[in-house]
Amino acid sequence: MSKSLSVPGAVELATVDRGGFVESRHSGAAVVLAPDGTVRASFGDAEATLLPRSSLKPLQAVGMLTANAELAGERLGLATASHTGTDRHVEVVRAILHQAGLTEDALGCPAARASDPETRDRQIRDLDPASSIRMNCSGKHAAMLLTCVANGWDTADYLDLEHPLQRHVRDTIERLAGEKVQASVVDGCGAPVHAVTLTGLARGIHRMGTASERSPFALHRHAASVVGAVRENPWTIAGPEQPDTILGERLGVFAKLGAEGVQVAVAPDGTTVALKMLDGGQRAAPIVALTLLQTAGALSAADVALVADDLHLDIRGGAEVVGRIRAAVTV
Repeated sequence: MSKSLSVPGAVELATVDRGGFVESRHSGAAVVLAPDGTVRASFGDAEATLLPRSSLKPLQAVGMLTANAELAGERLGLATASHTGTDRHVEVVRAILHQAGLTEDALGCPAARASDPETRDRQIRDLDPASSIRMNCSGKHAAMLLTCVANGWDTADYLDLEHPLQRHVRDTIERLAGEKVQASVVDGCGAPVHAVTLTGLARGIHRMGTASERSPFALHRHAASVVGAVRENPWTIAGPEQPDTILGERLGVFAKLGAEGVQVAVAPDGTTVALKMLDGGQRAAPIVALTLLQTAGALSAADVALVADDLHLDIRGGAEVVGRIRAAVTV
């Protein structure tokens, strides 16, 4: 088994300046794949193993489709999501559960309040308790339950590593990543998450982002369906003012964050970025991914500059903007 990313294997990916003084630096590793899937550039140890966390959800969703889950449009988008728990998100998750003939009680993810500020404030004001359906992974869990029902698999233990669903999903991840899973552990939502190399993660996301719904191979058709559903419904994958949704709405970029500083992104032309921040910080990951896509020629500098203004990159001193979170690498 290769090792996880270490300090010697990391390089500086981003800086945070205040009044011209570099206050913080984010180190990590990143890999850029060209539209044809070859490695265009890498920074740090791109062969280090990582836990993709929620960046793995698109690959997991492909596994559900290949196991005969009937998901499309908004419901398929929610299967890939780290959503913010708005009423609109919850409505679609309930629809998936209803399709499966199940109730919210079947969800194995922990209870949470919405992370969307407006929705959360309303919940607190109305004394609305935390619930599993508001948890950001509830779409994935509902889709997993639907897959179990479609195959006659037990739903009570659907999160067990050796459940038929989870074995099938793991196999799908290995096929897309082109390598064996190197460890399987429990994610924050209670579902399995599988360790692959950073390059393997990039390869899997690239294969999804460049797949065709007219492919003779079912795996590729399903992969294209996942990406198409999110590109047509970018609100599903995250929520209002969230980077993944903004990148989808404004640039047509299929992007998916993962906890602990993971980010993947595929531009419309197939150029792909996967990165991992060594310190687990998320704040610089979207702008690093965008900068790498731009300098690889997949996005225009003007478009990236406009989107960057909505990614909360400003550093403030009182009411004034005094600095910026900036990418430190280019292709």
